[in-house]
Amino acid sequence: MNSPNTTPSSTENVTVCSAKGCRAAAVWVLAWNNPKLHTPDRRKTWLACEEHREHLSQFLGVRGFLKDVVTLAEWERRSSAADG
Repeated sequence: MNSPNTTPSSTENVTVCSAKGCRAAAVWVLAWNNPKLHTPDRRKTWLACEEHREHLSQFLGVRGFLKDVVTLAEWERRSSAADG
């Protein structure tokens, strides 16, 4: 598998999984950071459906990049609170 997109993709207002070729609705947000490239507080995100959450988490985790895994709803709540 190639690396997933690093930016969330959306089709007809449905946020989709970042796994290559997957068009399923995203349920999870995987927040990550490459310490060689990003400041410690920077978070990049991949989105995952139920089927791909574990695989994408392992891909990031093996590299030491994975920082947080939360539901999309929780991520959106956190973002709203931070913006508010």
